[in-house]
Amino acid sequence: MREPVETRRKRILAVVHARGAVKVSSLADELDVSAVTLRRDVEELARTGMLRRGHGVVRPMGDDGPAKAVPAARGGGSAGDGAAIALVVPERHSYLYETLHGARTALEEAGSRITLHIAPQAAGAERPQVERALAGGARGLLIAPRWRSAAGEEADHGWLAELEVPTVLMERRPRPGSRLHALDSVCSDHWYGIHLAVDHLISLGHRRLVLAARNDSPTARSIRSAFTDIAASRPEVEDWSVVLSSPNAGPGEPGTREAVPDLTALLRERGVTGAVLHGDEDALMLVQRLAENGIRVPRDCSVVAYDDVVAALGSTALTAIAPPRAEIGRAAAELLMHRLAHPSGTNGPVRRVELLPRLEVRGSTRELPHQDN
Repeated sequence: MREPVETRRKRILAVVHARGAVKVSSLADELDVSAVTLRRDVEELARTGMLRRGHGVVRPMGDDGPAKAVPAARGGGSAGDGAAIALVVPERHSYLYETLHGARTALEEAGSRITLHIAPQAAGAERPQVERALAGGARGLLIAPRWRSAAGEEADHGWLAELEVPTVLMERRPRPGSRLHALDSVCSDHWYGIHLAVDHLISLGHRRLVLAARNDSPTARSIRSAFTDIAASRPEVEDWSVVLSSPNAGPGEPGTREAVPDLTALLRERGVTGAVLHGDEDALMLVQRLAENGIRVPRDCSVVAYDDVVAALGSTALTAIAPPRAEIGRAAAELLMHRLAHPSGTNGPVRRVELLPRLEVRGSTRELPHQDN
């Protein structure tokens, strides 16, 4: 599916705001966007006052010259007043770029200098980025590893646990009892998000449900686990199932196979009238496919998307669960600054912060008509 314009422009803004000044040609290569498309996006963002452009360089609003180092926040670490806070996020991840933007805003308000490191889509790609940041004198780290599989997560536990600078995980919740269990983290409560989705569908009379979800990220695994737990525990639910949402959505675990079902056939065979779809782009594509096969949303099936990055942009605006992406980044940045501002041993216990998603009701869900006996 072609990336929505809104999502692509959010990615552009995230990179520009994090770095301060970026060459247009470099930005096009980094975001895997054609030069023509990138220039068109930059012109529109400049026209609407979102950024500044000129002489082949794009900058945030208010930046009238080359990128400058901003003085670090007071109470910084041993690297000195000019030492930066490093942010490490996966490439091409619009969800986490909003988290990055929230972190960047909080750090800039505190006067901290920031360096952004984007990890390629490859196993173990975060470690070299972190090592590069630390070699450059970074005094603290905010990181959101991709972690396509639980095995990939385990492979990172050792080196992440041994870092000698304050570190906060963003939108990642390490496995209980693992070496990272005692690392500061800020995450959405995805169990609560799925609770909101299921409860909304049940309140509209839907009793036969399906979750079509990815299986290649910590969020996807949390969503699947939560749906299984909640659907099995609600006596109102007569039938439920969990399936893969698209061929490129997993599987994340090495050596595993998960077929992608024909969702139209599944809904008809099992009489499903309520579906939760993760993430937004897969949800929009599945809704299109249902319409092509004669299943209308919400008349024949109510749909709740999970992520709410572009869910509202479909021909039918999708009801969605919206994790607090920007707030996750801000809370993670504030926690890291708290660590940096206090000497070791006086900054309190490890903190595992959870923020609650919200339900955004739009046009893709409706009450199930009563059936006559």
